[in-house]
Amino acid sequence: MKRQMIFSVLLGSTIYNLQAQEKLEKENPITISGYVEIYDQYDFANPKQNNRPGFVYSHHRNNEVNVNLGLIKVNYETERIRTNLALGVGTYVQANYAAEPAALKNIYEANVGVKLSEKHNLWIDVGVLPSHIGFESAISKDCYTLTRSIGADNSPYFETGAKLSYTTADGKWMLSGLLLNGWQRIQRVDGNSTPAFGHQLTYKPNEKITLNSSSFVGSDQADSVRKMRYFHHFYGQFQLHDQFVLITGLDIGAQQKEKGSTAYYTWFTPVLIASYKPFDRWGCALRGEYYQDKNGVMIATGTADGFQTFGYSFTLDYQILSNLIWRTELKKLQSKDPIFVDREDVLRKDNVIGITSLSIRF
Repeated sequence: MKRQMIFSVLLGSTIYNLQAQEKLEKENPITISGYVEIYDQYDFANPKQNNRPGFVYSHHRNNEVNVNLGLIKVNYETERIRTNLALGVGTYVQANYAAEPAALKNIYEANVGVKLSEKHNLWIDVGVLPSHIGFESAISKDCYTLTRSIGADNSPYFETGAKLSYTTADGKWMLSGLLLNGWQRIQRVDGNSTPAFGHQLTYKPNEKITLNSSSFVGSDQADSVRKMRYFHHFYGQFQLHDQFVLITGLDIGAQQKEKGSTAYYTWFTPVLIASYKPFDRWGCALRGEYYQDKNGVMIATGTADGFQTFGYSFTLDYQILSNLIWRTELKKLQSKDPIFVDREDVLRKDNVIGITSLSIRF
């Protein structure tokens, strides 16, 4: 009887503590988190300025230990309100925020969201938001490969504007419409008064399949030289096995040749990624991609054939701790024209790098 009484007291105390903790969590909707990724890479062309080619916007410094991205984030979330403020530093920020004024260069996220319906999952979010385009983000730890694909580096990582989104009760469908300041912009281009628009439609028929369609329509230039851009991104993610994931994606873009023209320059890029995790701590990923931009809309080369490049990479991961990962990647780019400059200023068709990184989330 005495043991039963002691057990009852202990059980009651445990339940009380859990209830108190749950109440505390509800009363404290603020969370603080961080992320840091350190990397070092060697480009075998060994360029003089220690910069990777101009179309690389993540992990773009060569032959030095550096910070790709360091983040500190504050999140506030209740049933009807959500807001995020994240400040970032690193070479990713240096490359992707170069066009922004000094006061905005370190804003990774700054947004406020309001739930518009008590019964339905309908939200409006405004401010600086993660991009609605693509399956790769600036946070390497969340991606299957260490470096980003050419397509990810040359489409928006972030965007600024308003997003209206609705998710069905079963979580299978998500639809959003966006009003944006431009193509990866916080501050609108001087002289531009044209709003940009976008959409995202995501379908998850089950836990193993995700299908996504995203678009952008707008101009990223001053009104006097306005060229409309139309861009669509599609990807499918398939969990073929507990240890094996396959992702396939396709970007297609078109932009007016001149203001008011009915003729367009086009570009496209398919990508395929296969990720395999044979052991709890070990994983690897293979990527194949191709990017064609003959007219230099996104990537200008000044060569006869423009930018027509294949890419291949292999990533090896080791999960040191649950929040700490060591990654290594070998990557080769093969261009139709000689566009890669080596240390002797000789143009070459091939570009090979080796890169390693250590990233932690807390």
